[in-house]
Amino acid sequence: MASKLFPVSRVGRLFRQSPFVQYRSFSVAPQRCSDSLPVVSISILRASQAVGPARSHRNSSHNNVNIPFKFTDSNLKVIDEILKRYPSQYKKAAVMPLLDLGQRQHGFTSISVMNEVARMLEMPPMRVYEVATFYTMYNREPVGKYFVQICTTTPCQLGGCGSTAIVDAITEHLGVTPGHTTEDGLFTVLEVECLGACVNAPMVQINDDYYEDLTPESIKSLLTAFKAAATSTDAKIPTPGPLSGRNTCENSAGLTSLQEPPVWNPETMMRKDGALDAQS
Repeated sequence: MASKLFPVSRVGRLFRQSPFVQYRSFSVAPQRCSDSLPVVSISILRASQAVGPARSHRNSSHNNVNIPFKFTDSNLKVIDEILKRYPSQYKKAAVMPLLDLGQRQHGFTSISVMNEVARMLEMPPMRVYEVATFYTMYNREPVGKYFVQICTTTPCQLGGCGSTAIVDAITEHLGVTPGHTTEDGLFTVLEVECLGACVNAPMVQINDDYYEDLTPESIKSLLTAFKAAATSTDAKIPTPGPLSGRNTCENSAGLTSLQEPPVWNPETMMRKDGALDAQS
């Protein structure tokens, strides 16, 4: 019947002229192109294939391929120790610790740091760019001397005074909102997800250290101590950990359980043969 109504030649011509696109999008949400990731990852692919400098990279005065970067002699010794962990044919597996080492030396993971890591590990530069743009721990722009990361995930929002009060206190004390650096370059403030210290909420990570059990007053005192330490060697920074006086993450009321070492008695702790059959 269909062939009588629509001859085969006409049916084929009809479908060939169909204006509909025959594919389905992965997402129903509108595309929102990132302002930075395509520049550093996709377009740098073309730059890495070029002979000259990275033409597609957005150069700046502090981050461009013409700024030389070499690891210090002390860090080269560290790199030698790191590479010993991997077979020689798999030394590219050391890309993450080497990027971290470069960031600690240079202050941030610039494109020059990435290119030097790629050269040392004999990797295509694009493979290093992929790692550096995927993990948020690599800062591809300069940060302050003290990198303040505020956890605002649910446990920190609910624990203690709440992370919102801590964010407000930091903003008031430093005069910057999360995502910005103070004018003196000492502090960069960033809002982050869970840092794994939920029981000691609210907390912040400053550089490599955790400061926990915070209040608006204690976070202001902590930031004041860091600022003083930047200009004076006599200034003392509080010891990392809870600022409430408790030890690690113990109950603030003191130890209430497991106060005595458990007694392991094989006669009482071990189930005897046939015990399950007797219960059934």
